[in-house]
Amino acid sequence: MRRRYNFYGRVQGVGFRYKAKYTADSLRLTGWVRNEYDGSVTMEVQGKEEIIDQLILSIKRDRYIDVTDMNVKIISEVEDERTFKTKY
Repeated sequence: MRRRYNFYGRVQGVGFRYKAKYTADSLRLTGWVRNEYDGSVTMEVQGKEEIIDQLILSIKRDRYIDVTDMNVKIISEVEDERTFKTKY
């Protein structure tokens, strides 16, 4: 499954993208994460549902990140995607 998340709150300048990439890599998830101009962060992640949920919990538990709102949408999977990237 693949999900697109939009995170709001204290999510830029606190290591959010690093945390997402490091954790996604360790869980063998694929996708990408990027900062948005409005101060939010967008992330697309692909893998098993329960593993994606572990990634989200890990991000939310970080002491520097404060997610105050989050939107999620199930989207089409990307075939042959093999890594999780940080987009700039």
